Amino acid sequence: MAGSRNSFSRRGFLQSAGAGLTGVALAQLFATGGAMAAAGSAGVTHFPAKANRVIWLFMHGGPSHLDLFDPKPELKKLAGKPIPPSVGKFETRRDVARNPLMPAVKPFKRCGQSGIEISEYLPEMGSLADELCVIRSCHGDSVNHPQSVYQMNTGSTLMGKPSMGSWVSYGLGSENENMPAFVVMPDPGGGLKGGPPAWGSGFLPASFQGTTLRPGASPILNLSPSSGMSADRQRHTLDLVRQLNESHCATREDDAQLLARLQSYELAYRMQSAAPEVVDLGQESEATKAMYGIDRPRTREFGTRCLLARRMIERGVRFVQLYSGNSNGWDAHDDIRGNHGPHCAATDLPVAGLLRDLKSRGLLEDTLVIWGGEFGRMPMSEKGRGRDHNPWGYTTVLAGAGVKAGHVHGATDAFGLRAEQNPVHVSDLHATILHLLGIDHEKLIYRFDGLDQRLTGVRGEVARGILA
Repeated sequence: MAGSRNSFSRRGFLQSAGAGLTGVALAQLFATGGAMAAAGSAGVTHFPAKANRVIWLFMHGGPSHLDLFDPKPELKKLAGKPIPPSVGKFETRRDVARNPLMPAVKPFKRCGQSGIEISEYLPEMGSLADELCVIRSCHGDSVNHPQSVYQMNTGSTLMGKPSMGSWVSYGLGSENENMPAFVVMPDPGGGLKGGPPAWGSGFLPASFQGTTLRPGASPILNLSPSSGMSADRQRHTLDLVRQLNESHCATREDDAQLLARLQSYELAYRMQSAAPEVVDLGQESEATKAMYGIDRPRTREFGTRCLLARRMIERGVRFVQLYSGNSNGWDAHDDIRGNHGPHCAATDLPVAGLLRDLKSRGLLEDTLVIWGGEFGRMPMSEKGRGRDHNPWGYTTVLAGAGVKAGHVHGATDAFGLRAEQNPVHVSDLHATILHLLGIDHEKLIYRFDGLDQRLTGVRGEVARGILA
């Protein structure tokens, strides 16, 4: 029926010229005990993948590229003066276009053999410059947080579209049926602008949304069976529930929520044995914990989540996303130094520890690590010491599988306002990430409301200049 939602059993396959990823029918889902059905669960991709998994370190609030990864001598030269009229008009969230230009609040330093200039705010990441691919020409379409958070996560500024983690989960599935394919670790302070739809499944079946890990001793809820419930009794109960739900589903093919609930019961049952071991950091050496900064108060929280990310991708989780930044996060309107100083101090060592640990274990070869936020900051000052939002030109950093190491791609203009050389739109970034995972972004589709939907919409080009 035109305009209707597709049933899970008839969901769209990834199109290709004879070599696409295949789908798993509902009957197979039940035949495998309710394991997550995924288009590429057999390991088939459109072409050989460089990356098998992704860890996305999302710096919520908009880290300033001008103060961290994109040095601009013109800002120092013209500090205190307005941006030249020749730059033309541009949109800002607040009326800051006529405010004086402000130089970086910390010096930059050439790092590694590659000589990439990185702020002294990030000495640990700077020490790994030769592992980094710094994209200085990213750009998006909104000056507001929620819309930009949605765009960076889902490809659209509108709420309700599937997140990239959900698309990857749909396309490739988990490498371990006892763990979810897509896991999210929000900042314990909460307050993500845009909220959980940033990792939602949108119009994809609900089973592909991100599984959230909470801070504290019980990061995954409802893993333990009820008191007095034996394993055999629990299994018999689940079998009965599944039989009843299968009968119920037989006449309700379009009920994706019910099918997702059915899968969640089975996945939770299997996770009772696998997940407790994953989140048990007691198995890690003190040296490893120190590498992530878990032995230090300032870096302990983010370092713990970075270490959990490594443990999860080791055990088959396909896509892990960590958020840094509570309700305000890296949103430095009032004071760049007062905002970015603490955030950099809390995350720099854990991020570097994650990269070092992945490389020492041979995991960086097929794991893509992403560092960045929803946008950057403006070159002129706000309130004298802060900066407003800038989606027109900013930096995203990649490392690991399939990207050029020790490489800078693209550039913003002389003031860091707009992406100028080799611009990489958010859709291009998404197309590139999917490409590294072996997926053609034009063929990763899902039929919804009579249209073939995709993460990159009607645009998106692979940024081949960053590919190794």
